[in-house]
Amino acid sequence: MKFYNREKEIKLLANIQEAAEENAQMVTLMGRRRIGKTKLLFHATQDTPTLYFFVARKAEPLLCRDFIDEITSVLRLPIYGEIQDFKTIFQLLMDYSKTMKFNLVIDEFQEFYTINPSVYSDMQHLWDRNKDDSHICLFLCGSIYSLMHRIFEGNHEPLFGRATQQIFLKPFSTITLKQILSENNPGYTSEDLLAFYTFTGGVAKYVELFVDNKALTHHKMIKLMCQENSPFLSEGKNILIEEFGKEYTIYFSILSCIANGFTARTAIESYLQREIGGYLTRLENDFNIIKKRIPMFSKAESRNVRYEIEDNFLRFWFRFFYKYIRYIEAGALEKLQEIIIRDYPTFSGHALEEYFKCRFREKGEFTALGGYWNRKGEDEIDLIVLDEIEKKAVVAEIKRNRQNIKMDALMLKGASIQKELNGYSVEYRGLSMEDM
Repeated sequence: MKFYNREKEIKLLANIQEAAEENAQMVTLMGRRRIGKTKLLFHATQDTPTLYFFVARKAEPLLCRDFIDEITSVLRLPIYGEIQDFKTIFQLLMDYSKTMKFNLVIDEFQEFYTINPSVYSDMQHLWDRNKDDSHICLFLCGSIYSLMHRIFEGNHEPLFGRATQQIFLKPFSTITLKQILSENNPGYTSEDLLAFYTFTGGVAKYVELFVDNKALTHHKMIKLMCQENSPFLSEGKNILIEEFGKEYTIYFSILSCIANGFTARTAIESYLQREIGGYLTRLENDFNIIKKRIPMFSKAESRNVRYEIEDNFLRFWFRFFYKYIRYIEAGALEKLQEIIIRDYPTFSGHALEEYFKCRFREKGEFTALGGYWNRKGEDEIDLIVLDEIEKKAVVAEIKRNRQNIKMDALMLKGASIQKELNGYSVEYRGLSMEDM
């Protein structure tokens, strides 16, 4: 698949490299696994000498040999003697960067915690001492959110406050997904587009897998994911188990509950028969995997809370692959495919709501966005969009099939929040797959 989008990020990275003409730049690039961080950096640094260090889980001396091979290959810099520690390599590069401008990408930077945690304090000391005379552009990438956040945001961590720029790479926009689909499947339907969004959430690697395998209709996508040895089958476990560590089973159970419609804390605790408050907090704040939703116009401390998995693919994975893992282990993949096809229309209704929320966010023509429901879970409104400056509001019902949208019922629900919408010009709108 060709390189798509990322124009803003590429421009920002170009400006950062230009700034390194004056003094060293330290950039953190974070984002979930498979989002395209490494490919973006390769694309953005292709015109400048760039070292790429991948922090594999191996002994530090062996890792240093890999790094030295990269240095001699890219920079043609002769290195004599045996180097056993990363501190020496980083000192060498900081010294060399005083006369030569180049980029250094360190991928899976958080893995130094496993190999040698003192690397972070060593880097902090060498960076502070040399950065003003250096012309290095240092890109530090990581995909384990909790550790990367700790390294750069923890008040007592050595590298706290050292980054000159922090970038959190987001999934492809809905506009980019439509572009990719239209270029690779010109006759796509709205069902294909919704499936493309539902299954990938705009994550670059998943998009690439569908494009490269020419699986660009919703049935072909499901078939590809359910093939024997499909990378999708174990993907959720592969990308999360390192985040959660030993307690991954309880986290997986909570996420499975949320994916299957148990979105209130009390409902999850009742189902699992245990208290989960601390786990929910960590899933939201430490791991950035779920988000807390409260009705529009509610106070921040409202207890009328619902939780949802923020990542489209993980929401799908827990709803189908984790829930029916026994089918995968038994090799009953055709049966699993039948279940997904059967339940997909209902499941994708929520994805359609998220799609339209993304559309409004991308336009940037609002100041607040969300849904509404009362304490009894009634009078539910799928989407409310407010422009608090222009005093405009959109109140929307979202259904896959336009014929299922009842505008009279929507207006009755809107009457329950009339007080909050006083002074606003309100537009009631029905949104369906025809509007994608």
